[in-house]
Amino acid sequence: MKQREQSRRIALQALFQLDFRGEEFGPETIEFLRASTRDPEVYFFARRLVEGTWAWRAQADRLMQQAVEHWDVDRMATLDRNVLRMAAWEIACCDDIPDRVALDQAIELAKRFGSAESGAFVNGVLDHVLRIVESERAGGPSSEPPAPAGPTDVARE
Repeated sequence: MKQREQSRRIALQALFQLDFRGEEFGPETIEFLRASTRDPEVYFFARRLVEGTWAWRAQADRLMQQAVEHWDVDRMATLDRNVLRMAAWEIACCDDIPDRVALDQAIELAKRFGSAESGAFVNGVLDHVLRIVESERAGGPSSEPPAPAGPTDVARE
């Protein structure tokens, strides 16, 4: 398995726990990431994903809400919601990750760990999110500026 794929799997597990358990898991997040791999590159990319996604989740939820009219983000399956949040953050905030790579990796995560419908659902939502982000990049309707992609302290969030 490629390092970034492994990082995304670990990051998804941490994001799921943060979303499900809330602040109770915050202090444990870094230790969870450390215990999940011995590869420093996997650890640091997973940490970047978790910290960036978690700090930017309100903006990701806003994008997802725009993409899924007549559906509440809070009603999404926890796994799907966090796959979408992570991919939305990668698309909107990570210039070093091609949008299509973030989208494809999210679909694969959803297919592997979600329900039978998760892959198609994530694909549809992220297609809309990508169009919204591309429109905003091109000077379309303005939104809150993306949070910097640098490290933050997940435990404080």
